[in-house]
Amino acid sequence: QVQVAESGGDLVQAGGSLKLSCTTSGLKFDDYAMGWFRQAPGKEREGVACIAWDGNFIYYANSVKGRFTISRHNTNNTLYLEMNTLKPEDTAMYYCAADRAPGPPCYHYRSGAPSRGVAYWGQGTQVTVSS
Repeated sequence: QVQVAESGGDLVQAGGSLKLSCTTSGLKFDDYAMGWFRQAPGKEREGVACIAWDGNFIYYANSVKGRFTISRHNTNNTLYLEMNTLKPEDTAMYYCAADRAPGPPCYHYRSGAPSRGVAYWGQGTQVTVSS
């Protein structure tokens, strides 16, 4: 059984930092590109970052570029999202996703349909940024 579990969400002041983690089991981690999504109340789920299986390609949404860093550690099946200079508009539930779409890594993120290649989702971790 595949399990995907996020952790690290918290309440933080604007300008602060957080690091999210995502651990997986039951899947061959390095067969998957991995991504982070977020969804705020009343808004669509947004693909904010994606990393190829070997880390050699990374995608960021414009809204987080320069502030967030995605990374992965294939040996311990863990994905990370380091978030700096947080803003109130970053407040959302953050989800980890395993992507097994064929073709170029993170292709669907780049083409505007990031959910299309997702095979497995986590349950989410809440990030709240106060002004």
